[in-house]
Amino acid sequence: SILYLRPLFRNTMSRQITQPVNQVRLTNVAVVRLSRGGHRFEVACYRNKIVNYRQGTETDLSEVLQTTTVFTNVSKGQFAKSSLLQECFGTSDEEEVCRFILEKGDVQISDQERAVQLESTIREVASMVSEKCIHPLS
Repeated sequence: SILYLRPLFRNTMSRQITQPVNQVRLTNVAVVRLSRGGHRFEVACYRNKIVNYRQGTETDLSEVLQTTTVFTNVSKGQFAKSSLLQECFGTSDEEEVCRFILEKGDVQISDQERAVQLESTIREVASMVSEKCIHPLS
């Protein structure tokens, strides 16, 4: 007779937790927010390109935005409905709405970035004051 031995380890591949295939991770993201008509709209942008776009040096929207989708909440991945865009902006064209939000919206910056900006401003003011000062003995 044949003796059958069960394997010590079962095949656990079917039980393994996998990440969703359609999930897109946004990295190096800066959120530009705009409230309009009682609703909040957000776009996901590249952090260093927003200033260039607002100054006019960058005109290509695909270089500034991570995605041309308008969100109601970027961190949760909630998209704005086209009917809501039509109601608040007068158009459902997401690219046009993205341009409007980029121009008029507020950029959300982190605490570290805010601290770096504050420190650079303080250094700039201190250097301007030191340049204007005259030593009374000389």
